[in-house]
Amino acid sequence: MPLIVATALFIENMDATAISTSLPQIAADLGVAPVALKLALTTYMLALAVFIPVSGWVADRFGARPTFMAAIGVFLLGSLACAASGSLAELVAARFVQGMGGAMMVPVGRLVLLRSVPKAELVRALSWLTIPALLGPMLGPVLGGFITTYSHWRFIFLINIPMGLLGIWLAWRHIPLLRSAVGPLDWRGFALSSLGLALTIFGFASVGRQLVSTPLALGCALLGLVALALYALHARRHPHPLLRLDLFRLSTFRNGVIGGSLFRIGIGATPFLLPLMLQLGFGLNPLESGLITFTSAAGAMFMKTVAPAILRRFGFRRVLVINALIASALLCGFGLFRADTPYPLMIGVLLVSGCFRSLQFTSLNAIVYADIEPERMSQASSLAAMAQQASLALGITIGGYALSMASAATGDPMGTVTNFGFAFLTVGLISASSVLAMLRLAPEAGAEMSGRARQGEEMTEPKPVGRPGT
Repeated sequence: MPLIVATALFIENMDATAISTSLPQIAADLGVAPVALKLALTTYMLALAVFIPVSGWVADRFGARPTFMAAIGVFLLGSLACAASGSLAELVAARFVQGMGGAMMVPVGRLVLLRSVPKAELVRALSWLTIPALLGPMLGPVLGGFITTYSHWRFIFLINIPMGLLGIWLAWRHIPLLRSAVGPLDWRGFALSSLGLALTIFGFASVGRQLVSTPLALGCALLGLVALALYALHARRHPHPLLRLDLFRLSTFRNGVIGGSLFRIGIGATPFLLPLMLQLGFGLNPLESGLITFTSAAGAMFMKTVAPAILRRFGFRRVLVINALIASALLCGFGLFRADTPYPLMIGVLLVSGCFRSLQFTSLNAIVYADIEPERMSQASSLAAMAQQASLALGITIGGYALSMASAATGDPMGTVTNFGFAFLTVGLISASSVLAMLRLAPEAGAEMSGRARQGEEMTEPKPVGRPGT
């Protein structure tokens, strides 16, 4: 079952990383600036954030198997539409369709595991789930770079069709139905939350871009913030709100989501900034860029195999605090790369960065569920996944603005290497600020999930005392 769910993660991750490698060529073909394509990236994550909250209800109402299969089908239809896009607006709309499928695809698959795996085994299950899925980020940059260099970028969107069809067949054969009793959908809450997220993210991402005027973009962002505030009021009065904000009363969930969102803002900007720096700043072609950036995913894959042992040895709180600082420092270090930086050094930094980033993601993905009861897993999964995608979209937006501000301040063209240094420093400091939330975790937070609770029981368990004469 983890391998079947990993099929969905594979096509989603490979698609995203392959596109990132080809941004300059896509921009040139569509007649827009490369930084404008952040709309195509953020729109996908925007769709994820909008439809993820309802994914848990749909899976409970119609069953995990048909929901998972339909989600992959919608994702593949969006991929075909992306390949046929002839303008930025068409590409943005097609990416939104892809995001609708992805919103149901990955969260529903993860929900199947959350309901099937004991908490004590959850860290290991999540680690093994993502190992096959990390083949996507490893193959994506190289395959996307190869296709763009020697063929056409449109074929990038077609490479996940065979794997997606395989995932549909495997889900039909092996994914359980897993239907649950569920009340009526909170339509008002869905409208307010989806409209709020969509307008806020789209508005901030569109400021200064040719798709919409700046006043209209700012107006969208303001209306989105108002809708989110109205949803918060609605959720307090509704008996069964779409997103249960009272989950934030749990320290592990609250600090895991807030700290994780801050960390992902910085990391989310990397797939956008790094390929642009390598191609616009260093003059590499897409294939050369992909051969460098894929090493980060290789480091992440290695770390997944040892993450459970590290958490069992040091605990969630210590790992999340120290590891966040190391990963953020390495992220800032990307901005020190220059065209004459030796490739082995560059690849080594990316490899090590992938290890620490992967350890942080594994820890964050587990700690938010440490104190969640099984009957509330669906709600918690939807809310945490929504926050995750919104923060990744915000990271791309902030990275793009940091790059534009640096260009305006220095007077140099956007692709100048020094501008990328400022952008990486900005997003790296935001990631480092996640430590403030991690420090609020209790020292023993997540002890059952990491295995430290079992260790303590074994160490303190009294030895049996024999009866006299035995």
